[in-house]
Amino acid sequence: MKIKKYLTISLLILTTVMVVLSGLMKAIQLPWSVNGLVKFNLPNAATTLGLMEMIFAVLFIFPKTMRIGFILLSCYFAGAMATELSHDGSMLNPAVPLSLIWITAFLRDQSLFIGSPESVQEIKK
Repeated sequence: MKIKKYLTISLLILTTVMVVLSGLMKAIQLPWSVNGLVKFNLPNAATTLGLMEMIFAVLFIFPKTMRIGFILLSCYFAGAMATELSHDGSMLNPAVPLSLIWITAFLRDQSLFIGSPESVQEIKK
């Protein structure tokens, strides 16, 4: 049980740091970060996208807001994957943090994916 707890906390820290740093680089408009958005015609949206990323990550950290943070981060990175695919880009850039977000969310709260035992019993009736 302690191993799961340490793994969950480690993944949460890793995921949060990755997403917040990515958002920070966009928000302060580092040249190499904004250059990636130029090919999608989004250079002026870098600050907004960066702030969104950081806010969603903060929501994901806290247990009371984890569910909404999970949904918002999933939507954000799914949109990033769709944008990458539509412009012949690499889907790996948004897929890596999205995978970590899903794994971390599963370890923190399995009912997001499986449902609570009560809801499963209601479905069976």
